Amino acid sequence: MAATTHTVTNQVPPLVGYDVFTADRALAEAVERHLEPGILAGARGELEALGLAAGSAQAQKWGAQANENPPQLRAYDRYGHRLDEVEFHPAWHRLLGHAVSAGLTDAWGRPGGHVRRAAGFLVWTQVEAGHGCPLSMTHAAVPALRTDPALAAEWEPLLTSHVYEEGLRPAREKAGVLFGMGMTEKQGGTDVRSNTTRAEPLGGDGAYLLTGHKWFCSAPMSDGFLVLAQAPGGLSCFLVPRVLPDGSRNVFAIQRLKDKLGNRSNASGEVEFDGTWARRVGEEGRGVRTIIEMVAATRLDCVVGSAALMRQAVAQAVHHSAHRSAFGGLLIEKPLMRNVLADLALESEAATTLALRLAAAYDADTEQERAFLRIAVPAAKYWVTKRCTAVVGEALECLGGNGYVEESGMPRLLREAPLNSIWEGSGNVQALDVLRALQREPGALDAFLQEVGKARGADHRLDTAIKDLLTELADLDAVEARARRLVERMALVLQGSLLLRWAPPEVADAFCASRLGGDWGAAFGTLPHSLDLASVVERARAREA
Repeated sequence: MAATTHTVTNQVPPLVGYDVFTADRALAEAVERHLEPGILAGARGELEALGLAAGSAQAQKWGAQANENPPQLRAYDRYGHRLDEVEFHPAWHRLLGHAVSAGLTDAWGRPGGHVRRAAGFLVWTQVEAGHGCPLSMTHAAVPALRTDPALAAEWEPLLTSHVYEEGLRPAREKAGVLFGMGMTEKQGGTDVRSNTTRAEPLGGDGAYLLTGHKWFCSAPMSDGFLVLAQAPGGLSCFLVPRVLPDGSRNVFAIQRLKDKLGNRSNASGEVEFDGTWARRVGEEGRGVRTIIEMVAATRLDCVVGSAALMRQAVAQAVHHSAHRSAFGGLLIEKPLMRNVLADLALESEAATTLALRLAAAYDADTEQERAFLRIAVPAAKYWVTKRCTAVVGEALECLGGNGYVEESGMPRLLREAPLNSIWEGSGNVQALDVLRALQREPGALDAFLQEVGKARGADHRLDTAIKDLLTELADLDAVEARARRLVERMALVLQGSLLLRWAPPEVADAFCASRLGGDWGAAFGTLPHSLDLASVVERARAREA
C-alpha cells in the first residue's frame, strides 16, 4: 500500500494543555463577581492551578482509564468470608485525591467556600464526571450532620479535609473520609416515606440496629452513609459507618453494583442491612427534614455538574470547528455552523452563570437568599439538567463521525448527560417541589421575583416574560398539569435576568431574543441571523496554551 494513503491532513489536534478555568470566561467572571476582593486572588490562583491540571494530558488519561476500567465488587475473599469491598482502578483514586486536595469537599467553613468549591467542581469534573458523586455526597452531608452538634464535631473535620485516604479503617485513624447516601428502596423510589428499612433502638444514646435493603446506595465504598429508616417514632435519618470504632466491619452487604448507562467509573450499589449499627441524626420521625439540606446541596451539584458537561462539550465543538476545514474554509467561519455553536454557547453560559449565582446565595446565607434558594435550586435543577443532554448531543454532532467514536471523549459525555436530571429527584419531582414552595412559602416567591426584577427595564423581552410569568403565577389552582411549563419559564426568566446584568450585550441579546422573545426554532442553530454570533462563539472558545 502506498505510503501516501496514510498521510494525515485536516484532523483536529486534541484540546489539551490549557487552563480549563481561565479559558472559561463566563466562569472566571462569575468567580470575580461573587468573591470578596480579599479572597479573590487566592481563590483565583487555586482555580487556575486546578484548571491547568484539568487541561493536562495526564488528567485526561486518568479520566479515560477510570471509565475503561469500571469498579469491581469483591463480595467475598478466597475463603468465603464476606468482604463487601469495591475495587477501583488507580486512576479513580488519583482523580479523587486531586479533587479532595483541591478542596472540593470543603465549602461550609471558609469564606466564599461555596463559590470556590462550585467553580472547582465545574472545572475538575470536566475531566471525569463519575467521581463527582462521592465528592458531592461528602460535601452535602455536612448540613445534615450539623443537626447533631456532637456528630458534627466528630465528622465534619474529616469530611472537609483536604486529604484523601483510600481503604476501610476506623474514621479516627484517617485524615479524611468520604460519605455516601442511601434513601431509595425498590418499592418506593422517590417516595421515601414508603421505606420499609427498620431501625430498632439499642438504648437512650441514639444507637440503633438497621434491617432492610437499599435499591440505590451512592458511593458504596465510602467511610460513612446517611440513610433513612423507619424508627418507632417514624422515618428518621441515620449515620451508618462502614467500620466500627473497634475496627470491626459494620454489616453492610453489597448485593451488586448497578450496570448503568453512563457514570461507569462510579460505583452505585444495592446494599442490605441486617443488624447494622447506626447512630440517629436529628429527631425520630423527622428524617426527611434532617436530610433535606443534604438533598438540596446535591441538587445544586446536579446543576453545577450539568454546567460542567455542557461547557466541556461546547469547548470541544468550538475547538473542532476552529481547526477543521470543509467546503473551502474552517467550519467555525461557516454561518450555519456559527449559528449552532453560538446557540450551544448561550445554553452553556446561562447554566454556568446560574450555577455560580446559586453558590453565592449559599455563601451569603441570609434569610432573603435562603428563601431565594428554596425556589431557585429546584427550578435550576429541573431546567439545566434537562438541557444538558440536548446540548451534548448537538455538540457531538458538530464533530460528525469523529464525535461518535469513543476516542473523542464525546460519547462518554453523552452517556453521562442524563444522569443529573434523574439523580436527587427527576424532573417531575423538581417541578412539584417548586409548586410546594409557591403554595407554602410566600417569601420564596418574593425573593425570586426580587432577583429577576433587578434586570427589569433592561430588555423589553425580559419585561414581557416577567409579566407573562406573573399572570401564570396568579392562578395556582389545578397547576400540577402545567408545572413543567411554569418551572421552565421561571428558570429561563431567571437566566435571562442574570445574563442581562452580567454577560456581554451580545450574549444577553441572543438569549433574550431566542429563549424569551420566541425568535427561535425547535433545534439548535436557529438563532436570528442578525445577532452578533461570531462574538458569542469566540467568547466560548477554549484556547490551548
